[in-house]
Amino acid sequence: MLGFKHIKFDSMTYVLHFVNGQIKKEGRGLSFFYFEPNSSIVAIPLGSNDLPFIFSESTKDYQTVNIQGQITYKISNPKVLADVLDFTVGENGLHKKNDIEKLNQRIINEAQTSTSSFIHEINLKEAIRSAKQIEQQIQSGLTSQAIESLGIEILGTNILAIQASPEMARALETETREKLQQEADHAIYERRNFAVEQERKIKESELNTEIAVEEKQKQISEKRMESEVLKADNERKLREMKISADISVENQRKMLIEQRTENDKKEAETQGYVTETTLKPYREMDWKILTALTNNTDPKFNISLAFREMAENADKIGNLNISPELLDSILNEKRKGK
Repeated sequence: MLGFKHIKFDSMTYVLHFVNGQIKKEGRGLSFFYFEPNSSIVAIPLGSNDLPFIFSESTKDYQTVNIQGQITYKISNPKVLADVLDFTVGENGLHKKNDIEKLNQRIINEAQTSTSSFIHEINLKEAIRSAKQIEQQIQSGLTSQAIESLGIEILGTNILAIQASPEMARALETETREKLQQEADHAIYERRNFAVEQERKIKESELNTEIAVEEKQKQISEKRMESEVLKADNERKLREMKISADISVENQRKMLIEQRTENDKKEAETQGYVTETTLKPYREMDWKILTALTNNTDPKFNISLAFREMAENADKIGNLNISPELLDSILNEKRKGK
């Protein structure tokens, strides 16, 4: 209809409607009529995009590594991007140029530039293990002024793989396999050595236990001997004390006997002296006088004295007649007395 067209966009597309070089409409998800001869329409997708990449770099030891990853970004300032790249669409709503590929390539170039300087300073083994560091390098490089001038925002960076050449990968696998085998052999050696060491410690502990038991038994024997010696010494001391007590008792008994003997001797001497002193006046006296002093009135006693006096004077007596009755009476009295 005389050059008038209608066009419609979804809500994830930011639209700029230029008329004679001036922006007449702009916004997300627009739907409008336009006059084709003097209109130009720019449509910029606003959703996030996942940009896969893979590039090769050379390490410090002149080995090639392939770095594979993904960058997630979104267009945060479509008007700025429209000033840099061409996102003009035709009447059918399709872009006239594929400048989205230019945008992706610029982002990949910035990522590779940020990575190459880091990879060139490390060797192959370090590069293979440096995924996180490479992510940080790319993330830091994509915050440069060149990226900001494109009006985009980097949402994330992920390194999916870092691979060496097939030949070098096989060499590294062989080296790693040999190293792992060596580590396994070393682990076996360490395990056996540990087992031997543990066995030695167990035997040493058993020997130490036996030595400790022997030492304890020795101490017990010594203690028992000390106890027996002490017991024997105590018994000897008890015997000595008993003997000393017996000796002391015997000495005291001896002293007592000696003292008693001495006392008896002195008493006997005293009694002898008293007796001698008492009898001394009578020693020189005639027995007849002594007999008379007794004042014995027994007739028989007097007859006996008479017989004795006659016996003493027998040479003076001519004849002596003693009647049998007198003797018989004396003898009868003696028998009766018995």
